Amino acid sequence: MAHTTFLGLPLLTTAGNVMTPRAATKQLVAAALEAIGDRPVRVADVGTGSGAIAIAVASAAPAADVWATDTSRYAVALARANVRLHGLSDRVTVRQGDLIESVPDPIDLVVANLPYLPIADANRYPDLAGEPEAAVFGPGDGLGPYRRLLAACEDRLGEDAAVVIQLHRSALAATRHELPTLRARLEGYAPRSFVPRLVAA
Repeated sequence: MAHTTFLGLPLLTTAGNVMTPRAATKQLVAAALEAIGDRPVRVADVGTGSGAIAIAVASAAPAADVWATDTSRYAVALARANVRLHGLSDRVTVRQGDLIESVPDPIDLVVANLPYLPIADANRYPDLAGEPEAAVFGPGDGLGPYRRLLAACEDRLGEDAAVVIQLHRSALAATRHELPTLRARLEGYAPRSFVPRLVAA
């Protein structure tokens, strides 16, 4: 077990088991907090890993009820440990499950930093060599996880809900009605013409 920090928050982590929080993800949290404001909302942090995003959102938005999900049993256990570390067990619930299936309605905001890089391009990202492959890369063009998430959001989210996702170094936000536009923007990214280098936290 190792220690890291994200937005000044100490976190437990284990190399190779969950994605190490990166500086680029700070803008994802900022966009989520802007969408939340001071409203009482239910937030779903999808693909929570160490729980960094869920904990950062809950720490900065005391009216938010945060649900963090991950398919990895190890990530769920680690995220729960980090939630306890920050005394947030009353406002952050961590569940094992696919996307938002384990989050109850109503969901007001979905926040996600999912895999989006093509597995075929893994050798072009030596700085990600120590990260768990499933947390970073996907088959084909790598965007499958986001396509599935946006489809699930179209089925589940209410009229006033929103989605914020991280893609490369950008945080992309959309209301429920703007999801088709976000899907189109997602398709506009050509993986082989954009080779970002993620900046270490």
